[in-house]
Amino acid sequence: MQFAPHTDDDVRAMLEACGLESLDDLFSHIPPAVRLDRELAIPEGLSEMELVTELRRLAGRNRHMDDLVCFAGGGAYDHYVPSVVWAMAGRSELYTSYTPYQPELSQGVLQALFEYQSMICALTGLDVSNASLYDGPTSLVEAAHMATGATGRSRVVIAGGVDPRYVRTLRTFGAGEHFAVELLPYPNPPGGPWELGEDVAAVVVQYPSFFGVLEPARELFAAAHAVGARTVQVCDPMSLGILASPGELGADIAVAEGQPLGNHLNYGGPYLGIIASRAQDLRRMPGRIVGETVDVDGRRGFVLTLQAREQHIRREKATSNICTNQTLMAVAATVYLAWLGPGGLEELGRQCMAKALDAAVRITDRTSADLIGPGYAFFQELAVS
Repeated sequence: MQFAPHTDDDVRAMLEACGLESLDDLFSHIPPAVRLDRELAIPEGLSEMELVTELRRLAGRNRHMDDLVCFAGGGAYDHYVPSVVWAMAGRSELYTSYTPYQPELSQGVLQALFEYQSMICALTGLDVSNASLYDGPTSLVEAAHMATGATGRSRVVIAGGVDPRYVRTLRTFGAGEHFAVELLPYPNPPGGPWELGEDVAAVVVQYPSFFGVLEPARELFAAAHAVGARTVQVCDPMSLGILASPGELGADIAVAEGQPLGNHLNYGGPYLGIIASRAQDLRRMPGRIVGETVDVDGRRGFVLTLQAREQHIRREKATSNICTNQTLMAVAATVYLAWLGPGGLEELGRQCMAKALDAAVRITDRTSADLIGPGYAFFQELAVS
């Protein structure tokens, strides 16, 4: 089966418009040595039914997460996604919507993003969230931008338990933004020693860590605040139903990978970047912040309250050049969190921790492997050696 968009009459009309006699004349400027003077070596076309059969055969060679157990971890988890999540997020008015540039025409999407922001603030214990970012690692980059801009300093200190992919991403951006990234040794000893001077812009801690360990975040954040640095926590949103929130631990900014919140693994993306902060850094928040207001008739409405990129304000005042947000993934996360509710999120966290503990006991009892880290103080991931 072949599809040729141009009829013979179309071709003749175009050649006539160009003042040419044939298609060979059209390509006469191309040297003969580089022309293909034979038919393309491609198989005969297939009918629609034959093509579908072949694609099904190829797809059948794949193994998927319904067949296998996923140990990817590091922010990518094969959690159960209730059918209501994508039944709602997949509605045409949400699924096809692009980032809202004309808020007066996008009230439904803006309300969904407003609800998303409100939920993220409740989860993190912080004052403000934006409408989402690309993924967890780039959210950390934006947090570093906020910290260096707020403090006027250029040194970012990272605890040794932070995901190496986050660290690599931060170093890549830091090379261009002229801030230094320093990685502390692992494990982080309780009480230090941490060499935090007055040149430190931010201290970054992952809690739970990349190895699943519950790091001494309070102590690190207290040491950072003592020298006037911002504190940044990389968190697991699934843990926030049972563990202390970033706000409680002393974080000024929280970032996370939002994939577990109602989003499938999707072969690695698109995922969802979460960022929230205290009110002191509100105007340094990247991306978009949706706010609630009333119109001239007193009716509830939603607007893009802050837009910090250079497209919307003078370039020298822009805090980030991030281009857009993950609206669809944020809507899915909103539906997922609404479906769970506070009690459901707590129960989910308890199940994650209990099953990880069961796995740890079975591994250490039945093999010669030892846990990496301080005993059984972990959430849903653990490392063994």
